[in-house]
This record gives sequence, C-alpha cells and structure tokens, in this order.
Amino acid sequence: MSKPIRVLIAKPGLDGHDRGAKVVALALRNAGFEVIYTGLHQTVDQIVEAAMQEDVAVIGLSILSGAHLPIAEKLNNQLNSLGFAPLLIIGGSIPTADIEPLQALGVHGVFPTGSKFESIVSFINTHVKTG
Repeated sequence: MSKPIRVLIAKPGLDGHDRGAKVVALALRNAGFEVIYTGLHQTVDQIVEAAMQEDVAVIGLSILSGAHLPIAEKLNNQLNSLGFAPLLIIGGSIPTADIEPLQALGVHGVFPTGSKFESIVSFINTHVKTG
C-alpha cells in the first residue's frame, strides 16, 4: 500500500479569508491525501520551511488578495535556491490573464475560484508520483 500524497495548504500574506482554503483542505483529505494546513498570514519563508519540514509533495496556495504573481515568484525562487521541487498549485481570485504568467513563474496548476475539487484532485494525482 502506498503512502498518501502529502499536501501543504497555505494562506500567504495579509489575506484573512480562509474558508476556501479549509474547504479545499477537507476535500483533499476526503480524497485520500494527507493535508497540512498552515493557517492564515504565512510568509513565503514560513511556507517553504513548513513544506520542507513536512516533506510534502505539493504546495497549494490560496490567494484572494491579488498578490499571486509576486508571491509565486518569491516562493518559486526560494524553492529553486534550496533544490526543493514540490508540485506548486495556486487557487483563489486569479484572473484568467494571470494564468500564463503564473505558469511562467513555475506554478504547475492554477485553480481560480469556482474550480471543481475533482479537477484539483485529478491534477495532483496525475502530476505526483506515488510509491
């Protein structure tokens, strides 16, 4: 039996709305993932540290503040400098025009508000090797 995929869900920055992040965390748990939710107001440093300590395969950011591009850039730069390469997904208030720029910054999957949980689960299962 393989170990469940470990996913870290984080709310970076000053955004205080975490209902969506909690609902996604619950949906991922119900789909068989092991989920670590770091809570509100996380810095990029805190997110990277938690992800490394927890040895996660996926980092999922929930961002409603509009700061998704600079946060993604800083996070990906930090991950690259450490040689740590989890699957990086971002959800929340993401304009369609920002999906390609996020992907260019190293974000693997973008799930704007209203995305189906099944799409997130399928994306993770497709892109993370288990065993």
